[in-house]
Amino acid sequence: MSRRSVLARLDRVVDEFSGSCRFFNEKMTEGRAKMFAMQHRLNTRQRNSVLKLRVATNTPDWDLRLRIIGACAEEIIADHEHGGGRPHWAILEDLGTRIGLRRAQMRKAQPLPSTRMCWLSWEALMSNRHWLEGLVANTCAERVNIPGYGTGIRRKHGWFGLERHRWGRLFGLSDKELEFFELHEAADIEHSNLGWNAVAEHATRLAMEDAVVEACRINLIVWNHYLTGIAEAGDAVDRGKLRL
Repeated sequence: MSRRSVLARLDRVVDEFSGSCRFFNEKMTEGRAKMFAMQHRLNTRQRNSVLKLRVATNTPDWDLRLRIIGACAEEIIADHEHGGGRPHWAILEDLGTRIGLRRAQMRKAQPLPSTRMCWLSWEALMSNRHWLEGLVANTCAERVNIPGYGTGIRRKHGWFGLERHRWGRLFGLSDKELEFFELHEAADIEHSNLGWNAVAEHATRLAMEDAVVEACRINLIVWNHYLTGIAEAGDAVDRGKLRL
């Protein structure tokens, strides 16, 4: 199977996820937005300080390993190219304060049971698999952030382009105030293209085409559970059944 064929199969899996994930396809609410800010701040730190570094450790390609570490550093230490020297989790924390959350509130937040379950799932998918399957886990969720998947605004601007639009309307925020989504649109194109092309190239060389497509499918099932957990908790906040 050619590298191009592997990419086409991976892209199909991502497009199906984009079309079926309820978080992308249902209305954004204040509760869902606040819960996303709190949970995704935690998830960004966990994935980039623990899970993705395990993938880097297992990756035999030295240059690719360093690029994974560099991308993690942007997320949790400092992004000088897209984020003005700030880590992505801190930029998301700033966004949280603009939608009515207190900084101390976000810093004391605990992962939802669904988030904890997904961390355990990703640990199995990223630590105890062939390094190439781990690289898929690093990359596939970032893929939906770039244009070309789903419909409407998502297809034109990616998932975070959609969120920039929805959060701007919901909270009356400017593009500058929504910089978290804009920087991820740029950063994720760079990170995702790096990983996506590397996956296809190595999958063809190692005859692991079916394995990487299946790894992509399973990882996006976990992402669906993660985002659905946020949506359901956010709905409980909107109904007054859960206090932040």
